[in-house]
Amino acid sequence: MARAPGPAAVQGLPAGIVTRTVAAVVDVLVVLGAVAVLQFGSAALRYLLVGPPFSAPQLGLWGATGFGSALAAVYLAGSWCTVGRTVGDQIMGLRVTGRSGARLTLVPAALRAVLYLLFPLGVLWIPASSRRASVQDLLVGSAVVHDWYGHARPHPGPAGSPGPPGHGAGERP
Repeated sequence: MARAPGPAAVQGLPAGIVTRTVAAVVDVLVVLGAVAVLQFGSAALRYLLVGPPFSAPQLGLWGATGFGSALAAVYLAGSWCTVGRTVGDQIMGLRVTGRSGARLTLVPAALRAVLYLLFPLGVLWIPASSRRASVQDLLVGSAVVHDWYGHARPHPGPAGSPGPPGHGAGERP
Protein backbone atom coordinates (compact mmCIF):
# COMPACT_ATOMS: atom_id res chain seq x y z
CA MET A 1 0.00 0.00 0.00
CA ALA A 2 1.36 3.43 -1.00
CA ARG A 3 1.92 5.96 1.75
CA ALA A 4 0.86 9.58 1.47
CA PRO A 5 3.77 12.02 1.19
CA GLY A 6 4.84 13.70 4.44
CA PRO A 7 4.79 17.45 5.11
CA ALA A 8 8.32 18.02 3.81
CA ALA A 9 7.49 16.40 0.46
CA VAL A 10 4.55 18.72 -0.24
CA GLN A 11 5.88 21.92 1.37
CA GLY A 12 5.24 24.83 -1.01
CA LEU A 13 3.19 22.79 -3.48
CA PRO A 14 -0.34 23.89 -4.41
CA ALA A 15 -3.05 22.33 -2.23
CA GLY A 16 -5.71 20.10 -3.73
CA ILE A 17 -9.46 20.11 -3.42
CA VAL A 18 -9.73 17.58 -0.56
CA THR A 19 -7.32 19.39 1.76
CA ARG A 20 -8.91 22.75 0.98
CA THR A 21 -12.42 21.39 1.51
CA VAL A 22 -11.53 19.96 4.91
CA ALA A 23 -10.02 23.34 5.88
CA ALA A 24 -13.21 25.08 4.69
CA VAL A 25 -15.40 22.76 6.79
CA VAL A 26 -13.32 23.63 9.86
CA ASP A 27 -13.72 27.32 9.05
CA VAL A 28 -17.51 26.93 8.74
CA LEU A 29 -17.52 25.38 12.21
CA VAL A 30 -15.40 28.26 13.55
CA VAL A 31 -17.83 30.83 12.11
CA LEU A 32 -20.87 28.94 13.43
CA GLY A 33 -19.22 28.81 16.86
CA ALA A 34 -18.53 32.55 16.72
CA VAL A 35 -22.14 33.24 15.76
CA ALA A 36 -23.36 31.12 18.69
CA VAL A 37 -21.03 32.91 21.12
CA LEU A 38 -22.14 36.32 19.84
CA GLN A 39 -25.82 35.32 20.06
CA PHE A 40 -25.35 34.09 23.63
CA GLY A 41 -23.36 37.21 24.56
CA SER A 42 -26.07 39.43 23.12
CA ALA A 43 -28.75 37.54 25.06
CA ALA A 44 -26.72 37.78 28.27
CA LEU A 45 -26.12 41.50 27.82
CA ARG A 46 -29.82 42.08 27.12
CA TYR A 47 -30.72 40.08 30.23
CA LEU A 48 -28.32 42.12 32.38
CA LEU A 49 -29.50 45.47 31.04
CA VAL A 50 -33.24 44.86 30.57
CA GLY A 51 -33.98 41.82 32.71
CA PRO A 52 -35.92 38.61 32.04
CA PRO A 53 -36.59 36.77 29.84
CA PHE A 54 -33.23 35.40 28.72
CA SER A 55 -33.60 35.03 24.95
CA ALA A 56 -31.44 35.24 21.87
CA PRO A 57 -32.11 38.00 19.32
CA GLN A 58 -34.58 37.00 16.63
CA LEU A 59 -32.84 37.93 13.40
CA GLY A 60 -34.99 35.93 11.00
CA LEU A 61 -33.60 33.91 8.11
CA TRP A 62 -32.28 36.85 6.10
CA GLY A 63 -30.85 38.63 9.11
CA ALA A 64 -29.09 35.50 10.36
CA THR A 65 -27.76 34.74 6.86
CA GLY A 66 -26.50 38.31 6.43
CA PHE A 67 -24.91 38.39 9.88
CA GLY A 68 -23.23 35.00 9.42
CA SER A 69 -22.00 35.91 5.94
CA ALA A 70 -20.59 39.24 7.10
CA LEU A 71 -18.85 37.56 10.02
CA ALA A 72 -17.44 34.87 7.69
CA ALA A 73 -16.16 37.50 5.24
CA VAL A 74 -14.42 39.46 8.01
CA TYR A 75 -12.94 36.24 9.48
CA LEU A 76 -11.65 34.97 6.13
CA ALA A 77 -10.29 38.27 4.81
CA GLY A 78 -8.80 39.22 8.16
CA SER A 79 -7.08 35.86 8.53
CA TRP A 80 -5.71 35.82 4.98
CA CYS A 81 -4.30 39.35 5.05
CA THR A 82 -2.84 39.24 8.57
CA VAL A 83 -1.42 35.72 9.10
CA GLY A 84 -2.09 34.16 5.70
CA ARG A 85 -4.24 31.35 7.04
CA THR A 86 -7.49 30.62 8.81
CA VAL A 87 -7.93 28.12 11.64
CA GLY A 88 -8.86 25.46 9.06
CA ASP A 89 -5.79 26.32 6.99
CA GLN A 90 -3.59 26.06 10.09
CA ILE A 91 -4.96 22.61 10.96
CA MET A 92 -4.50 21.37 7.39
CA GLY A 93 -1.07 22.99 6.93
CA LEU A 94 -2.10 25.50 4.25
CA ARG A 95 -1.30 29.13 3.51
CA VAL A 96 -3.07 31.57 1.19
CA THR A 97 -0.70 33.80 -0.75
CA GLY A 98 -0.58 35.93 -3.83
CA ARG A 99 0.85 34.26 -6.93
CA SER A 100 4.24 35.74 -6.04
CA GLY A 101 4.19 34.04 -2.64
CA ALA A 102 3.61 37.26 -0.69
CA ARG A 103 0.76 37.60 1.79
CA LEU A 104 -2.50 38.94 0.36
CA THR A 105 -3.31 42.56 1.06
CA LEU A 106 -6.73 43.60 2.38
CA VAL A 107 -8.49 44.26 -0.93
CA PRO A 108 -7.61 40.95 -2.64
CA ALA A 109 -8.27 39.07 0.61
CA ALA A 110 -11.69 40.70 1.00
CA LEU A 111 -12.56 40.09 -2.66
CA ARG A 112 -11.49 36.45 -2.35
CA ALA A 113 -13.63 36.02 0.79
CA VAL A 114 -16.71 37.53 -0.87
CA LEU A 115 -16.19 35.38 -3.98
CA TYR A 116 -15.94 32.25 -1.82
CA LEU A 117 -19.18 33.13 -0.05
CA LEU A 118 -21.06 33.99 -3.26
CA PHE A 119 -19.71 31.16 -5.41
CA PRO A 120 -18.45 28.28 -3.23
CA LEU A 121 -18.62 25.86 -6.17
CA GLY A 122 -15.65 27.68 -7.68
CA VAL A 123 -13.44 25.20 -5.81
CA LEU A 124 -14.59 22.51 -8.23
CA TRP A 125 -12.18 24.03 -10.77
CA ILE A 126 -9.17 22.96 -8.63
CA PRO A 127 -8.79 19.43 -10.15
CA ALA A 128 -9.02 20.84 -13.69
CA SER A 129 -6.46 23.58 -13.08
CA SER A 130 -2.79 22.90 -13.83
CA ARG A 131 -1.82 24.99 -10.78
CA ARG A 132 -4.69 23.71 -8.59
CA ALA A 133 -6.40 27.09 -8.58
CA SER A 134 -10.05 27.66 -7.78
CA VAL A 135 -12.10 30.15 -9.78
CA GLN A 136 -11.62 32.59 -6.90
CA ASP A 137 -7.84 32.14 -7.05
CA LEU A 138 -7.85 32.81 -10.79
CA LEU A 139 -9.92 36.00 -10.39
CA VAL A 140 -7.94 37.40 -7.44
CA GLY A 141 -4.47 36.11 -8.32
CA SER A 142 -4.10 34.03 -5.15
CA ALA A 143 -2.70 30.58 -4.46
CA VAL A 144 -3.16 28.05 -1.67
CA VAL A 145 -0.02 26.09 -0.84
CA HIS A 146 1.02 23.49 1.69
CA ASP A 147 2.85 25.25 4.50
CA TRP A 148 3.53 23.02 7.48
CA TYR A 149 6.55 24.97 8.69
CA GLY A 150 5.24 28.54 8.87
CA HIS A 151 6.71 29.76 5.60
CA ALA A 152 5.71 28.52 2.18
CA ARG A 153 8.92 27.70 0.38
CA PRO A 154 8.17 26.60 -3.15
CA HIS A 155 8.89 23.00 -3.96
CA PRO A 156 11.93 22.61 -6.26
CA GLY A 157 11.00 22.26 -9.90
CA PRO A 158 12.26 19.59 -12.29
CA ALA A 159 15.87 18.42 -11.91
CA GLY A 160 16.32 20.44 -8.71
CA SER A 161 15.68 23.85 -10.24
CA PRO A 162 15.15 26.44 -7.49
CA GLY A 163 11.48 27.17 -8.24
CA PRO A 164 9.97 30.59 -9.02
CA PRO A 165 12.30 33.61 -9.17
CA GLY A 166 12.83 35.46 -5.91
CA HIS A 167 12.02 32.46 -3.74
CA GLY A 168 15.26 30.70 -3.06
CA ALA A 169 15.67 28.02 -0.42
CA GLY A 170 16.40 30.43 2.42
CA GLU A 171 14.00 33.22 1.51
CA ARG A 172 10.67 33.84 3.13
CA PRO A 173 7.80 35.18 1.04
